[in-house]
Amino acid sequence: MPLITITGFPASGKSTRARQLQEYLTERIESATPSGAPPKYRLHLISDQTLSIPRSVYDRSVLPAHTRSATATENDARAAIYGAVKRVLTDKDIVILDGLNYIKGWRYQLYCESKAVRTPSCVLHVGSSKDKPVEVNETRLRDRAQDATDEAEAPYEPANLENLIYRYEEPNGMVKWDSPLFTLIWEDDEAQTKKVFDSLWEAIAGETRKIVKPNQATVQRSRDADGDYLYVLDRETQDIVKRILEQQSDEGGGEVRLPRGGGQGEEDLVVELPASKKVGLPQLQRLRRAFMGLNRGGIGLEGVGNMSASRIRKSFVGYLNDNFEKDG
Repeated sequence: MPLITITGFPASGKSTRARQLQEYLTERIESATPSGAPPKYRLHLISDQTLSIPRSVYDRSVLPAHTRSATATENDARAAIYGAVKRVLTDKDIVILDGLNYIKGWRYQLYCESKAVRTPSCVLHVGSSKDKPVEVNETRLRDRAQDATDEAEAPYEPANLENLIYRYEEPNGMVKWDSPLFTLIWEDDEAQTKKVFDSLWEAIAGETRKIVKPNQATVQRSRDADGDYLYVLDRETQDIVKRILEQQSDEGGGEVRLPRGGGQGEEDLVVELPASKKVGLPQLQRLRRAFMGLNRGGIGLEGVGNMSASRIRKSFVGYLNDNFEKDG
């Protein structure tokens, strides 16, 4: 199930909306689960508070002793958040990430992580004017002076708050990592909040939710029955090169028939060599290395993320024929 990234200005009500969303999703999960059956989905709320990350890590004006740089503490905090999300994010878990999430590159990283595990993601933007966070933070500063505030509502230092508002990169629903984008503003009442949450639920768990396919480059190759994928790729292409060198005539040209390797009864593969020219080992090895480079990391010639030995042989023979035709 999906990753729901909550973003907005600091002290703009994100944690309040996160708790409301958690209560709403808990009720929807219970209503979608048959009586006596285990819950269909698991729900997780991850935030700076749940990970015990203080708000001082976002303050770049203060450089603690033995710190690598002004952004080191923030980077370490972001790494802790990323690890917490990655540990629980599956197709059976709904993860609410409550935090600043103000950098679009960070939101893109989260989008890529959810796509890699074939689960959708969305962004909930908690909107407010720039004056509202300042007003809320001033109230919290007064409460802190009177020891009347808790850690969950700890204030930001005024300079740090101003800097975070200035650095905030507002989400854009036109880009894939911020889409689908849902927005709640400070003034939205309970009815509007429920309306937005209903739309969010339909996008992440409804019948019309989008099927997520990972990028082919991030799909891990499975293991073939005869060994590791890279081993099979190397073995089959090397075998084809060896057979071509053994079977081609001294004059060059002609055809070389190769077994497909998928079992008995299948037609042989045919390599059409360039006319009046003998193909040497250096040329075949160069073509073989190029073919392996295309298929090694998942960016290959095939339409799916895995290739059997017979498909490797067929693809490599087709690759050789295309190159020999160009040379001819």
